[in-house]
Amino acid sequence: MSSENSSHLPLKLVFKFALNVALVWALSVYLSQYFGLTGGIPAYVIVGALISLLNIFFRPILNLITLPLRFFATIVAVIIVNGAFLYVIHLFTLRMDPSLVRLEIYGGPWGWVVVAICFGFANWLLKEMFK
Repeated sequence: MSSENSSHLPLKLVFKFALNVALVWALSVYLSQYFGLTGGIPAYVIVGALISLLNIFFRPILNLITLPLRFFATIVAVIIVNGAFLYVIHLFTLRMDPSLVRLEIYGGPWGWVVVAICFGFANWLLKEMFK
């Protein structure tokens, strides 16, 4: 199985290289007001090769270096989504009879953040438990 996957690796690299060359050409032709490249086809091939090599060798290093930032961005996105979800629930409960249901979030913005994190964690935990 692994030899089958490794036999496709050169083809995959050549395909990505060709797409990078095509991307460089398209940028120089259609976005010339932002991307200038002279030298014709050899220049497209050289820049496409550089992009391919950087993607092979440096992207894994950059992914590792930026891991904390991506982790932080994911957490912020989860808080925003769960906060919006909680806000919609709050709006629904405001329109209901207060003697039946009343939802209050205390603590200002930090209260909303804490509750959104708790909802997010609980939903993730339930999803993992019932896979």
